[in-house]
Amino acid sequence: MSTDALRSRYEAAGQGHLFTFWQQLSETEQTALAAQLEAIDIERVNRVYAKAVSAERELATKEEVIEPLPQDASDRVTPQSSSREAEWRATGLAAIARGEVGVLLMAGGQGTRLGSSAPKGCYDIGLPSHKPLFQYQAERIARLQQVAQEEEHKPVGSVVVPWYIMTSGPTRLATEEFFKANGYFGLRSENVIFFEQGTLPCLTMDGKVLLETKSRVAVAPDGNGGLYAALRTPLSPTDKTRSVLSDLESRKVLYVHAYCVDNCLVRVADPVFVGYGISKQADCAAKVVPKAYPTESVGVVAQRSSKFSVVEYSEISAAQAEARDPNTGELLFRAGNIANHFYTTTFLRSVASFEDDLAFHIARKKIPHVALPDGTSVKPTKPNGMKLEMFVFDVFPYTTRFAVLEVARTDEFSPLKNAPGTGSDDPETSRRDLLAQHRRFLEAAGATVREGVEIELSPLVTYSGEGLASVKGKTFTRSGIVSALEELDVLAA
Repeated sequence: MSTDALRSRYEAAGQGHLFTFWQQLSETEQTALAAQLEAIDIERVNRVYAKAVSAERELATKEEVIEPLPQDASDRVTPQSSSREAEWRATGLAAIARGEVGVLLMAGGQGTRLGSSAPKGCYDIGLPSHKPLFQYQAERIARLQQVAQEEEHKPVGSVVVPWYIMTSGPTRLATEEFFKANGYFGLRSENVIFFEQGTLPCLTMDGKVLLETKSRVAVAPDGNGGLYAALRTPLSPTDKTRSVLSDLESRKVLYVHAYCVDNCLVRVADPVFVGYGISKQADCAAKVVPKAYPTESVGVVAQRSSKFSVVEYSEISAAQAEARDPNTGELLFRAGNIANHFYTTTFLRSVASFEDDLAFHIARKKIPHVALPDGTSVKPTKPNGMKLEMFVFDVFPYTTRFAVLEVARTDEFSPLKNAPGTGSDDPETSRRDLLAQHRRFLEAAGATVREGVEIELSPLVTYSGEGLASVKGKTFTRSGIVSALEELDVLAA
């Protein structure tokens, strides 16, 4: 597109001010700015802004009815549900063995709160093995492929669970280099596909695009809900035909498990959850954990105006937060959201048809920029603009068949959010919870683990406690790292 056509397009959209410093720029800077402006769908940005402002205004004035989940909308994994759990697992494993299951990992964040500028998945939570989060998740996929192969009697190496890893601009290169340097943690590189979360321009309070410098528009990630648009975006600038969605289709993947990188207990491509979603004929499902206490700062899966939604803790009254089921004594709003979802690929493809109806959320922030018209750099001391974000759960109200599976927090959720030493959701609690789970795996298999003994079981040894029958009756008196089943013998009395 010529410069004159590009300028005309932006002037027609009311954003012509982005050319204010054009004549002051070098040829290289002009080329870079033009390329950035051409890549931005400025008409869409205007629509997104208008919709977000309108939705925020409407939300402030509209009375929405917020209700807990209907009883028939959710199920639980409990000791009493073992037969149903076994059926779901069998259904999920069969789908995995047929190559019908893929995994979407949301891994765009940096470990800033943890004191690290590296991608969060590179973080070492202090396990005896010092394996980072990415490695644990890769090895769970490898083990699950093996379990499905063995239980479904498939040829060696024939079961593949493709792993699609969503990065962000700041983490893309570092993530790819980390995987290359570590040999993709034993997975085949062609089955680990990296793609990038989208961005949107930062705006003034009245919707004007901000310039970060005279030659660059200020942008910010579009939230984890940007996942859906990113699935349609070409994986490579040189090949516009291949996207995550087209790759899923070419592999004949029917079901997808999506999760966030910071949960050390996540069961990647969990066959129980996948089988549950298939059995329920759900186009989308959410895995949840019970709220730890009424005022816990976590969103809950509930109903908003009779549609499934995630309701933030700030949107629930104190009375609602404390309300309990008179028969069970459990919290009515108990389904804690952990960003752990099942989708059909058919549903993921359908998101494009209603995406314009989704309202982005406004985050008012202090955004550094250059002032107009003098071009001075401004570092504001109070919020001066807005970043627009979509959340991954914003699609829930648009599902046709939605289901919720509640699991035990101790088994499946230990997020890494805070700096070391915080005492909550930090590296120490992640380490503690993972090693405690490994102790439970051994004890459930009939072993005794002495007090103070810490045994780390590689995911390559067991995915969720299976394959440990040989430890029955043994007493473990030594701490250690177990990378192969036979290594357990040296830790026993």
